Amino acid sequence: MAFSLTTTTHSSFKLTSLDVFQCHIQTLEREREMEKIQGAARKHVLILPLPLQGHINPMLQFSKRLASKGLKVTLLTFTGKPTTQGEDGLLSFESISNTSEESRMDMDADDYMKKLQDMVALKLPAIVAKHEESGFPVSCLIYDSFMPWALELARKIGISPAPFFTESCAVCAIYYALHEGKLKIPTDDEASVSLQGLPPLEAYDLPSFFYDLEKYQDVLSYLASQFLNIEEVDWIFCNTFDILEQEMVNWMANKWPIKSIGPTIPSMFLDKRLEDDKEYGLSLFKPNSDACMKWLDAKEPYSVVYVSFGSLAALGEAQMTELAWGLKRSNTCFLWVVREPEKEKLPNNFIEETKEMGLVVTWSPQLEVLAHKSVGCFVTHCGWNSILEALSFGVPMVAMPQWTDQPTNAKFVSDVWKVGIRVKVDEEGIATKEEIERCMREVMEGETRNEMKKNLEKWKKLACLAVDEGGSSDKNIEEFTTKLTCSSNGFKE
Repeated sequence: MAFSLTTTTHSSFKLTSLDVFQCHIQTLEREREMEKIQGAARKHVLILPLPLQGHINPMLQFSKRLASKGLKVTLLTFTGKPTTQGEDGLLSFESISNTSEESRMDMDADDYMKKLQDMVALKLPAIVAKHEESGFPVSCLIYDSFMPWALELARKIGISPAPFFTESCAVCAIYYALHEGKLKIPTDDEASVSLQGLPPLEAYDLPSFFYDLEKYQDVLSYLASQFLNIEEVDWIFCNTFDILEQEMVNWMANKWPIKSIGPTIPSMFLDKRLEDDKEYGLSLFKPNSDACMKWLDAKEPYSVVYVSFGSLAALGEAQMTELAWGLKRSNTCFLWVVREPEKEKLPNNFIEETKEMGLVVTWSPQLEVLAHKSVGCFVTHCGWNSILEALSFGVPMVAMPQWTDQPTNAKFVSDVWKVGIRVKVDEEGIATKEEIERCMREVMEGETRNEMKKNLEKWKKLACLAVDEGGSSDKNIEEFTTKLTCSSNGFKE
């Protein structure tokens, strides 16, 4: 194609040959981008999360990112409420059955996971066959790493398998060491654990399953089983970002095809590249949004302590009492999430006695709360999603880990990233009201607050850079999309 080098004159503007050339180049770039998106849309990915809120949220956000690259994405749910949303219809939901988070409470781990496995094995082949006829054949199944049996199922159906780890890379390394027989169980209370890429860990820094076998032995076997067939997968996705866990990411990348794609937080709180992505969008709980935000709006900047222990952790009555009186003793405004079944553990008249300084709700819009200017401290159980949110919003933490991976996450919050302080517990494993008050005051007004805030500003910026255009997580998602689009069927040619 030849370009004219003449100049066109108009009464209100001049269009030079350079303008014409640049316009043509921009048009070609747009056309190539559209071709890429249209090609990607012909590739279809199924997402299979464990039906727990802390697992659904990051996998749903990953789904949105994939759809924004042009892939057709279907997230499989167990809620019984299929919907369609987002990215020009490329992201949809399809229900397998009605297995809610609450129903899990009535079953032990073996029964629960067996029920899930049977359901998926029954329904997945039919779902894949249906989409084969729709013009959007499924190429890949991205499944929660807690479901390693999904790999064999995907292979039988003829699609590529890829596990998604919702935990930190540090915790993954600990469970892998268990799988390899390199960690002793039960862990000696006086022992120190040394693993490549991790700081020295005391017994109480390890996931709770390592020292409470009587209560959690069946769960521990599932956590170790995440690595049963990891050598056979094409991709491994992790909800972290490279620089946050650099040593562990590098160590794991030398062993497996791992890609960090986090933090998986709605785009409007980070890079703002996905329009209207302001919430996770598939909540198993109904937040008291209006009450929370109206109450926070009336408070001074950095004056509120936000307290939440997630969707599963249940404090004992003694710990609930100590926390309640610790909040009251602090004489600080607080917003406390107490799920409905937990309310009966509150001390008598506590809500009435603290109504001038506190608000107790059954669930909150946590993203909006942490992003609110009045919140100056987050008392958290140290679930991985909550930590990534606090880091991304720059909120210092009081770490009160309860179980699972939370003690390890708390270790990184207090000693590695230095963005919070961990409460100390007594011989009975209880954090006293005096200790809770001390930690809250230290985070809100103590000598180390400035250091915490400085560190948080750094992580907040790096979290945004990771998911923004050209960032490490964005590049990893782009690489997956490109390779999937260019392959004839998944990744195994």
